[in-house]
Amino acid sequence: MNNLSVQLKEQKTAGKKVLIPFLTAGDPDLAVTEQLMAALAKNGADVIELGIPYSDPLADGPVLQLAAGRALAAGTNTDGVFAAVARFRKCYDTPVVLLVYYNIIYNRGVERFCSEAAKAGVNGLVVPDLPFEEAQELDIAAKNANIINIRFLSPTTSPQRLERICKAAEGFIYCVTVTGVTGERAAMDPAVFDMLSTAGMYTDVTLALGFGISTPAQAAKAAEFADAVIVGSALVRRIADTQGTEEKLTVAAAFIRSLKDALEGGNGHAEHKTACC
Repeated sequence: MNNLSVQLKEQKTAGKKVLIPFLTAGDPDLAVTEQLMAALAKNGADVIELGIPYSDPLADGPVLQLAAGRALAAGTNTDGVFAAVARFRKCYDTPVVLLVYYNIIYNRGVERFCSEAAKAGVNGLVVPDLPFEEAQELDIAAKNANIINIRFLSPTTSPQRLERICKAAEGFIYCVTVTGVTGERAAMDPAVFDMLSTAGMYTDVTLALGFGISTPAQAAKAAEFADAVIVGSALVRRIADTQGTEEKLTVAAAFIRSLKDALEGGNGHAEHKTACC
């Protein structure tokens, strides 16, 4: 079974909330990205979502658009991202999911992309511009490679479509908190909590809230209703606003610890994983 599903099921059975931080691969470069991934894994990240930079990231807000631009300017490409994940995988078993726009997958070849991603140690794919109804080819290729194609829900998903998506889901479902792009926000749409409640009627897969969660308090609130929280723009912004690699690592580690502590009730029980190499 896919390690993402295994670990998430263990967390849910144990009643633990899952933290999924997001990084843009290659921002500011891939060497620093690898160090940041390690810092996240050691300071409370249960899953790492790693974005392959793309020139037209339609689901991304300003912070992640700028991050993608910096990464592309640094020469980041899919081969480099796969290599970074492979090196990370030698030391950590933290599941890694790639946020990748479908054009990148299509241009490489769907089967080839999934095969190479799996070989690198990728556990799942988050493809924000591929509708559920058009995902069959990717679903088949991903399944053959033992990778999970993550499903999406939003407050505007119809009840009938929500049911179909939930029943087809594995790993976790990416539950979008707002209609729009990524970015930090002051509050979540109350309709999100109705969406989570309805989804829970059709699946026992981990429900992860993303888009707009930016503080430990918001993460704790989201975890009252969801099984997992995804934090992206707030982390990427903190890293971008900090100069120097060591300083970036320190800031990222501290922010992840604060989020994990919030998910665990402020008890400071985040597990700090030790590298094997």
